[in-house]
Amino acid sequence: MNGAPDWDRIDLVVFDVDGTLYDAARLRRAMVWHLLGAAWRERSLRTLQVLGTFRQVREALAQEAGADFLTLQYTRTAARTGCDVQQVRALVQEWMHQRPLPLLRACRWPQVQAVFAGLRAAGKPVWALSDYPAVDKLQALGLQVDGAVSATDAEIARLKPDPRGLQTILARTGVPAARALMIGDRMDRDAAAAQRAGVPAWILSRRRAPGVRSFRGYDDPVFGPLLAIPMRASA
Repeated sequence: MNGAPDWDRIDLVVFDVDGTLYDAARLRRAMVWHLLGAAWRERSLRTLQVLGTFRQVREALAQEAGADFLTLQYTRTAARTGCDVQQVRALVQEWMHQRPLPLLRACRWPQVQAVFAGLRAAGKPVWALSDYPAVDKLQALGLQVDGAVSATDAEIARLKPDPRGLQTILARTGVPAARALMIGDRMDRDAAAAQRAGVPAWILSRRRAPGVRSFRGYDDPVFGPLLAIPMRASA
């Protein structure tokens, strides 16, 4: 189910961040070397164990409607790994939020910046919606948005596929769901959240799924009209 978006009928574009704006697999490969180096120096795999468990806990919490994930993501990880909650928080902050930042620009998907520029030239606001804190990542990626909402924001406190974050963006911008577009990389999170909010979605994926519009990269023909806008504007 592809085709192309009718960009004239889209007044707002909302991007997921992790995996959508940068190659998450490439970043993970780069971070593995840093983690292995730390494990060698500490003679311990504890950090790797805690971070792996934290990701598993978060994946499970996304399926628990109404769960207080802001607290449970840490307490459950601590219980399963035998760590102190504050130690879990510190490791997550260091290894998932801070250390990857210098590596992000090199992992940014090609043509993302050009698509952002095309959207801006067309007068279409660009927002970010992430399950993780997004502002520092966007700055590290060199991408400017009109607003950013995270599942970790106190007023959101819900992981996708819960639509609260997307609904909040619609409310703040005043754009009807039918005239917005969600761009993500996960069918079970981004596409599902968009569907629940009544927002059309396009998913960055090499897989096809029934009823899901997908694209393979930001040089895909679906973005052709946007990539041409800056050239027309500067002519």
